[in-house]
Amino acid sequence: MKTIIIGGVAAGMSAATRLRRLDEQAEITVYEMGEHVSYANCGLPYFVSGVIDQRDDLLLQTPKSLNSRFRLKVKVRHRVLAIDAKAKTVSVQNLDMQEIFEDAYDNLVLATGAKPRMPDVAGIERALSLRDVTDVDSLKNALAKAPVQTVAIIGGGFVGIELAENIRKLGFGVTVVQRDRQILGGFDLEIIEPMQQRLIDEGITLSLGASIVEITKDEIILASGERVSAGVVIAAAGVTPDNRLAVAAGLKIGETGGLWVDSQQRTSDPSIFAAGDAVEKHGELTGDQTLIPLANLANRHGRLIADAISGLEVSAHNSIGTIIIGAFGLAAGMTGLSEHAAIRAGVPFRAIHLHPSSHAGYYPGAKRISLKVLFHSESGAILGAQAVGEDGVDKRIDVLATAIFAGLKIDDLMDLELAYAPQFGSAKDAINQAGYVGNNVFTGRTPTVQWHELDKSLASGAVLVDVRTDSEHADGHIEGSLNIPVDQLRESLDSLAGNRVVVHCQVGQRGHTATQILRGHGIEASNLDGGYITWAFGQGAIRRAKGN
Repeated sequence: MKTIIIGGVAAGMSAATRLRRLDEQAEITVYEMGEHVSYANCGLPYFVSGVIDQRDDLLLQTPKSLNSRFRLKVKVRHRVLAIDAKAKTVSVQNLDMQEIFEDAYDNLVLATGAKPRMPDVAGIERALSLRDVTDVDSLKNALAKAPVQTVAIIGGGFVGIELAENIRKLGFGVTVVQRDRQILGGFDLEIIEPMQQRLIDEGITLSLGASIVEITKDEIILASGERVSAGVVIAAAGVTPDNRLAVAAGLKIGETGGLWVDSQQRTSDPSIFAAGDAVEKHGELTGDQTLIPLANLANRHGRLIADAISGLEVSAHNSIGTIIIGAFGLAAGMTGLSEHAAIRAGVPFRAIHLHPSSHAGYYPGAKRISLKVLFHSESGAILGAQAVGEDGVDKRIDVLATAIFAGLKIDDLMDLELAYAPQFGSAKDAINQAGYVGNNVFTGRTPTVQWHELDKSLASGAVLVDVRTDSEHADGHIEGSLNIPVDQLRESLDSLAGNRVVVHCQVGQRGHTATQILRGHGIEASNLDGGYITWAFGQGAIRRAKGN
C-alpha cells in the first residue's frame, strides 16, 4: 500500500511518522513545495527578535533525518499540481528541475495548511507574510535593510501581536492596523483590554477599527486619512484554508470554506484524507463546523489519519479551541466559547468574573489573574473560559479545558483537588474560587449584574452602592455610586430600604457579602459581577474602540 502525503509540516509529518510506526512495510512519500519540512512555525516570530537565536532550532527534522529513522521518501520543493481522484494519481512538479511527473497512490493525505489572507489594496505586493522559515529569512533581511525603523503590521491576531512584540524589542516603531475594534477578536472586550493596554505601555501603536486604502513605498494610508510610517509592511490579517487542490479534485468543501472530513478525517473521496489548517473541525459546544488553525489539532488529526489507514477503529474528538498568547510578560488564554460566540450560537449561559491571585497572596510574587467562566444557564455545564495575567494563566486555562472535555459542571470546580503550596497556588485555588462564585450564581443565591448591563440597571431606577473603603472609592469610582463600606452596611439599611440595589467592590467578593446582608434584611440586591476592576476593563475597551 502506498500513501502520498501533500504537505510536510504538523499534520503531514504526524501522519507519516505514525504510519511508519504502525506499518514497517508501507510505502510513504511526502511532497512539500517549500524548502523545509517539520519546522516550528509557531516559533518564527521569536526568531525575528533573537529569543530563538539559532535558525537550526526551528528545523525539527530534515528529509535526510526522516529517511534515516523512518524510511520516509520526503521531497522538498515539489509542488503537487493536480489530483486525479479517479485514476488515483497526482501530478507533481519538481521546482528545481522544472520537470513534471505523475505518482500513483492507494491513500492520499492532504495537509496543505492555510495561506495568509492578503488585503485587496493597492501596494499590497510590498507586504511580507510569515508562514515558513523562508518567510522569516525574508523578514529578517527586510528589517535589516529598512530605510526607516518603523513597521506596520496589518492584523491584530496571534501572529500580528507576537510579531509586534518581537519587532518592538528590536527597537522599531510598531503600529498594528486592525480592522476590528479590538485585537485578538476571539476574546471578549473586558478580558483583552489589559493586553491592549500593555502593548500601548510598551510603545506599540494600536490603530483599531481602521481600514487600509493604499500601501505606498514608505507608508500605509488609512481610510481616515491617517498615514502610518512603514519602512516594512507585514500582512498578518489571518489565514484562509489552502484548498485549491481539493476544489479542483471535486472534493466536498464545508460551510466554513474548510475541507469537509468525517470522524476519521476522510474526505468525500474514501481514499483521500485531510488534516490541519485547511480542514474544518466539528465544534464540541455548538455542534457547528469551525476553523481552528492550531498545531496541536493538526498533529492529533494527522496521527489519527495514520491509524485509520492502518485499519484501527478511531474517531476524532470534537474541538473546543484552546489558545494562549503572551506579550511583554502578560498572557491571555481562552478555551471553549466566548460570550459573543455563545450569543451568536444561541447557547443560554451565565458568566462570572473573578480576579484571584496566581498563588497565595502572602507569598512574594503573587500576580492577579482576571478570569471569566461561562456555564450553561440550565445545566451548569462549563462552556468556556478566558483569563489574562502575568502568571498562572496557562495552568488555569488548561484545567478548565480539561473540565470542558470531561463534561464537568460549574459546581464541580469547587471539589477539584489541585496541587497546593504557597508558591504555586492557594488553598482555595482560582479554579476552586470560580466554582464557589459559579455555584452562588447558578443556584440563585447571588443575583449578579454584568459590567455591560449596569447602565440599563441604573436607568431603570437601581441604586449603586460602592462597598469598598473610603480610600478605594476616592482612588476611582463609578459615577453616581454611594460609598458605604461593607463593614458599615448594616448601619445604613434604613437609607436603602425600598430600593433595588446593585452593590460592587473591587473584584466581587465583598460585593457578594454585601448582597447577602441586604437580601437578609429584605432588600432586593444584586452584585456587580467581577466588581470595579471588570467594569473598568470593559469601559476602557469601549473607549478605545471608539477612538477615545
